[in-house]
Amino acid sequence: MPLILISGYPSSGKTHRANQLVSQLNAKIRSSSDASTSRLIVCHINDQSLGISRDVYREARTEKEARGAQYSAIKRALGRDTIVVADGLNYIKGFRYQLYCEAKALKTPSCVVHIGTPIDKCREINTMLVRDEERDGGYEKDVFDNLIYRYEEPNGMTRWDSPLFTVPFDDEAPPYEDIWEAMIGSEGKAKVVKPNTATAVQPATDSDYLYELDKSTQEILTTILDWQKDHPGEGGQDLALAEGDVVELPATAVSLPQLQRIRRQFISVEGITPFQ
Repeated sequence: MPLILISGYPSSGKTHRANQLVSQLNAKIRSSSDASTSRLIVCHINDQSLGISRDVYREARTEKEARGAQYSAIKRALGRDTIVVADGLNYIKGFRYQLYCEAKALKTPSCVVHIGTPIDKCREINTMLVRDEERDGGYEKDVFDNLIYRYEEPNGMTRWDSPLFTVPFDDEAPPYEDIWEAMIGSEGKAKVVKPNTATAVQPATDSDYLYELDKSTQEILTTILDWQKDHPGEGGQDLALAEGDVVELPATAVSLPQLQRIRRQFISVEGITPFQ
């Protein structure tokens, strides 16, 4: 089911918006009389749920490890009946692209919810959180400034950041209905995304598959060449093969180099996407 990526500056209110969204999604599911909708569950993943400290963003090594933990948790949570709300900075477009590919490989839609809080307001909120010893929040000034500098804002023109929903700071809540319609649909049926070659999981093939393919295509070439040798000038015929298949020959004779080129191209394509 859908992957909803929350993205925004540090201390922009991402978790607040994510909680609002999770609450509304759960209410929508509980109130539905449709069986396919009522069985859905919402999984909220963020740094707090994974036990990731804000200090990890101080060094490249620890940040990379944290991002790996986030990626693995989101990948595990994606499933047929789970709506995953990935609440985090998600500030690197390459990371968002990775998650987009994971969702697409599972034929499930994804979207990005951008928390559009201005930098000055984020800085003000972050300062308050750091000073408040009773609350768990806020980044040290150098870490905050570094994350602001490195933030790669989502772009709705790119396929991995679309559809893109921006939530301004002054808005009371995210656009629940628009997100639900884009991810689930008014009928409550899961929207299916067609995976492309890059994201599709390839079926397993026998270990000797390419050997057998090479052998079979060579036998077909030999059969065609032998027939053309015995029937000069008789193009456009249907040639029966040993397996009972039929090859429709062109009107003009095909040379050995042409047949070999076609054979190599076929094996190359078949090696990537085996014929079912």
